[in-house]
Amino acid sequence: MAHASVASLLRTIESLLTYNSLMRSLSCDYREDFSALHKKIHASVASLLRTIKSLLTSNSPMQSLSCDHSEDFSTLHEKISSLEVVAKNFEKHNVSGEMTDLELQIKEVANIVEQTIQLRVTEVVLANDENKRQKAQERLSDSLHQAAKDIDRIWKESTKIQDKGKHASKESTVQEFPSSSRNILNVENSMVGRDDQRKQLVEDLTRSYSGEPKFIPIVGMGGIGKTTLANEVYNDACIRSHFDVCAWATVSQQHNVKEILLSLLRSTKGDTFDMNDEAELANILQKSLKGKRYLIVLDDMWKSEAWDAVRLCFPSENKGSGILLTTRNTEVARDVGTENLSLQMDLMGPDESWNLFKSIAFTNEALPSKFETIGKEIAEKCHGLPLTIAVIAGLLKSKREIEDWENVAKDVKSFVTNDPDKQCSRVLGLSYDHLTSDLKACLLHFGIFREDSEIPVKNLMRSWMAEGFLQLENDLEGEAEKCLQELVDRCLVLVCKKSLDGTRIRSCKVHDLIYDLCVREIQKENIFIMNDIVLGVSDSECRYLSMQKMQPFKRVTGDEIDYCRYGLYRAGDEIDYCRYGLYRALLTPAHRQLRDHDNNDIWKRTRSIFSFLLKDSYFILKSELIHFKLLKVLELRHIEIDNFPLQILNLIWLRYLSLQCDENLDIPQEICRLWNLQTFIVQGSHMGVSVITITFPEEIWGLMQLRHLKAKRVYLPNPPSVSADKGSRMGFPNIQTISYLYPRCCTNEVILGIQNVKELGICGYEIDSSAFLNNLVHLQQLETLSFILCFNRLPASAKAFPATLKKLKLRLTSLRWSYLDIVAELPNLEVLKLMTSACDGEEWHPNVRGFARLKLLLIENNNLKYWKATNDNFPVLERLMIRSCQKLKEIPIEFADIHTLQLIELRKCPPELGESAARIQKEQEDLGNNPVDARISDPLEESDYDLEEYF
Repeated sequence: MAHASVASLLRTIESLLTYNSLMRSLSCDYREDFSALHKKIHASVASLLRTIKSLLTSNSPMQSLSCDHSEDFSTLHEKISSLEVVAKNFEKHNVSGEMTDLELQIKEVANIVEQTIQLRVTEVVLANDENKRQKAQERLSDSLHQAAKDIDRIWKESTKIQDKGKHASKESTVQEFPSSSRNILNVENSMVGRDDQRKQLVEDLTRSYSGEPKFIPIVGMGGIGKTTLANEVYNDACIRSHFDVCAWATVSQQHNVKEILLSLLRSTKGDTFDMNDEAELANILQKSLKGKRYLIVLDDMWKSEAWDAVRLCFPSENKGSGILLTTRNTEVARDVGTENLSLQMDLMGPDESWNLFKSIAFTNEALPSKFETIGKEIAEKCHGLPLTIAVIAGLLKSKREIEDWENVAKDVKSFVTNDPDKQCSRVLGLSYDHLTSDLKACLLHFGIFREDSEIPVKNLMRSWMAEGFLQLENDLEGEAEKCLQELVDRCLVLVCKKSLDGTRIRSCKVHDLIYDLCVREIQKENIFIMNDIVLGVSDSECRYLSMQKMQPFKRVTGDEIDYCRYGLYRAGDEIDYCRYGLYRALLTPAHRQLRDHDNNDIWKRTRSIFSFLLKDSYFILKSELIHFKLLKVLELRHIEIDNFPLQILNLIWLRYLSLQCDENLDIPQEICRLWNLQTFIVQGSHMGVSVITITFPEEIWGLMQLRHLKAKRVYLPNPPSVSADKGSRMGFPNIQTISYLYPRCCTNEVILGIQNVKELGICGYEIDSSAFLNNLVHLQQLETLSFILCFNRLPASAKAFPATLKKLKLRLTSLRWSYLDIVAELPNLEVLKLMTSACDGEEWHPNVRGFARLKLLLIENNNLKYWKATNDNFPVLERLMIRSCQKLKEIPIEFADIHTLQLIELRKCPPELGESAARIQKEQEDLGNNPVDARISDPLEESDYDLEEYF
């Protein structure tokens, strides 16, 4: 039955993916092509593996419904696990179109198996009818038999293209298209803008230097002007007179060591070379450079391996030599260069953008005044990317009618996208093509957000986790942070805000051209399909909204959504359906192997629903959620609910759930059905002023996959016993974040049930809460702790806090300033935030030598007036931030003796406090230290407050 079909399918897959005799007979080149196949299907195989693994967990409904299935799933899990290990270890290479078709077929089979299993398990869990369950197993068996036949067919097709792999040559993979914008951006030799950076590079390279050659990486996104800048430096008169030898090689995405060496030799010797031996070429190059002061430029380096392959060719004893390289990858820059010499190229500002634009559009003629205003508008809409500016300015170079310019100004992006040479698309597409399959999925996820929107990183990463984009690892949050950092390092994602201590990214966005790239790739429907959901009023009272239909997504901005909501678009306009907010759905692609009925059922193929609305809605959602049987992500943040939607309890594959409610909410006992749930958020609207309480039943402890639980106030009961032994209780083994927990819930039983938590928020005033809070000492993984409204009820001793605590935030706690002597004893505390009314009183006189590791201190909206402290109280402080403290007139002058102090930031503070900061700055200069950076802003600008609400 199902077991036999599954085993047959997995045996076929295993035969296709193991190193059997047929694979060993293939040529090396063909194995490289085949390895690319594994890379592409790895995400599908990993997703299937996660589904099987979830069915084997102790809290899976399958465990209680039928033990007969466990052996089938265990066998399947074992085989797919070995398959995943093989798929993980293959390297990525570009392949031919025929192999790409094969990739899609294998990916489809993995997706079909996963969807089939999920649908049939859903039927088993939600129906107690034995006949229906038997029929579902029969349908599963039929589907798996068909999938096994498809795999056999794929294997036969793979042997047909074996000969093509044998004849493939390495040369065919070398730079089949321009590798950088140097060949595309055909601007005049003299660079416009970046003059300061050019001068700095020339100075760094020509400055007297007696050590080994300098390595200077130039880092930035595709099209930002790295090659242009390097070329300007390379051809600078000072550079040419300073160095004995200058040589340039373009490395490219698929680097070829022989071609790199030949390019450098042609530059140094001007000869042609017919030899093929890389070792001999490397030897000739090294000899030609020996004893000379040389400058080597390695343009467009994608991997550290390319550097490792040629680095020994450059003599290290040549004093005063330099190596300049350009890369899109910060990691490559770190591997090759020294951090203090690395140059990060940022987007151009408005003045630089305009100067570049007019230098191209009006190269040899005066700028007519009538074009200046519209020209600046066009340049601004290029968002600082030189490649975009050059493409648009080049298109307008021959246009001298103001109407032509006005047409471009209306839609700059379409002119870039429709450029016949596809210059921007090719340059940025290279960065995308170079990503692994999981990074591609993470980047494309930016395409579901509103254009130009700033995205909170925590929400983004939790969505990635729920979607299954990440590799199967225990530390999903760490894996998500690594993926985000890699996208930032590759200059594909822009950092908007960081945490106050500068250690973590808080929000990010993508450049509009990267957004265009994401949308184009989504439209190919290889990874997922994106639709918009049309909402409509469903009753005469106009209180309830229903999901009426889905349609292909349209690009909209936040302003356009606002216009719809306020009736500024007429019925029938393109985005009129956004009047109730923008709701988007992600669907799995249609599969050729599935029945038409299954493909056409878009509800069944829907995996995620996201909401994007700038302001809160007074409407309440009328649920049709029962149709979305395989939903993983449900975000209803901007439509209120008046009670918990019971249909959600049927969405047993849900991993991410976010709701909005302005009243106290009781969660039903059946919540335990959602055994895959990782993130559960209940938010109040910004219009709500009261602190609502979300009350959970003890069945919540059955959600063993839960990682993040967030609400304004959470009531969590004691966990139930798992056996007759009352000392053994259920817990959340994977929990990472809980906020905000009711103080009375900090019982010994609850604390032991969440003992792996890393971030914890506690909110509420109770007279007898301090005894409960002493239980916090058992949280030996806790790093971040936040208290709100716990009026003077914190633990009475530093020993009651976990020794692992690194960040502490206090708000509306009304503590005496002297209580901070207890906080000062926390051995690993690095960040202390004293928010609104954290402390009562006007004087703070620390009495202990403490805060041994404190790096950041924030004091905001407190009544502090007199502050006396020495450098012994804050020995390693790096950042002092004071906001909205109207009474404080002086920072202790002894802070000038804190050698680690780097920043004093004052916002909305009296001018006397600014003068005090200036005195500390002057004192440090007099002592010969690097002066502290003093930043003063008044009035208060739009701040990071919302993003910093939860550390």
